[in-house]
Amino acid sequence: MEKELNEIITIIQSHKDKTYRKINEELVSMYFEIGKYLSTKIKSEKWGSKTVENISRKIMELYPNLRGFDKRGLYRMVQFYETYGHNVIVSSLLTQISWTNNVVILSSTKTIEEKEFYLRLCIKHNYSSRELNRQISSGYYERYLLSNGKALESLTPAVDEDDIPKSKILDNYSLEFLDLPKTYSEKDLRKSIVSNLKDFILEIGNDFSFIGEEYRIQVGIHDFYIDLLFYNRTYSCLVAFELKIGEFKPEYISKMSFYLEALNRQEKKNNENQSVGIILCTSKDKTVVEYSVAQNNSNIAISTYETKLINKKLLENKIKEIREILNVDKYFR
Repeated sequence: MEKELNEIITIIQSHKDKTYRKINEELVSMYFEIGKYLSTKIKSEKWGSKTVENISRKIMELYPNLRGFDKRGLYRMVQFYETYGHNVIVSSLLTQISWTNNVVILSSTKTIEEKEFYLRLCIKHNYSSRELNRQISSGYYERYLLSNGKALESLTPAVDEDDIPKSKILDNYSLEFLDLPKTYSEKDLRKSIVSNLKDFILEIGNDFSFIGEEYRIQVGIHDFYIDLLFYNRTYSCLVAFELKIGEFKPEYISKMSFYLEALNRQEKKNNENQSVGIILCTSKDKTVVEYSVAQNNSNIAISTYETKLINKKLLENKIKEIREILNVDKYFR
């Protein structure tokens, strides 16, 4: 009886999800269409704010339980249409996320490229509004652009991933959610990450599944412990994290190489890709990193992390400088 009940519940939930998606699609389409109508009238017939306010009042009199149709809400619909109305590719994405998340992206991002990035990211990972707000406030878009994702690019995705943004190891991670004290140890860092695992996976990517902390591997008669071990579903590989509280040092590479060799020999399954290592440090010298990974270390990435929110303005300026040097406007790799 329990099996049959679970199957029925699965059917019910499946149809509820489909119904919600359809309702959301119609709702967003309606706001877009209303925004188009109002935008046209404001421009062609010189409607002022008083006219829009009167329309809002009449709508709320007719539909007192209908939310979002006050004067501010109507102007937001106008902004919604005017932002996306002439971009066929981007406008096709709008109905795939909730109106709440559309409003977050509309009000919290600047360029159409940034908006498209978060629309696609939201669709890919099915973000809640809290998760989406966190990604925007932490400058995820800017950090994504500034990262080359070398380690995972050396692998062949185990599943089709034509959609963008693609999975990528970032050059810099924001771990502001850890709420660490001013001075902390590597153990404190590890324990805090495990205690805030949901937020950590949101930051590194929802393709990661947690396996364990201080993961034991035995080589010869000796035991060794990997700080954090994950599995990446898109790239079908084990991912080892080593946590450091200082600047990157070249000797970290040999230790990570040893861990990856042990994982590949003892833990990796035949159908999986070679294991990947990520060394998280508070800072790094790019030249030292370049020398350290020059010899056959394409599956090791050295990333930095911040325990406070990164200044988005600094990230934006860095992107602007790079674009001016390269004279390009492309933002997806």
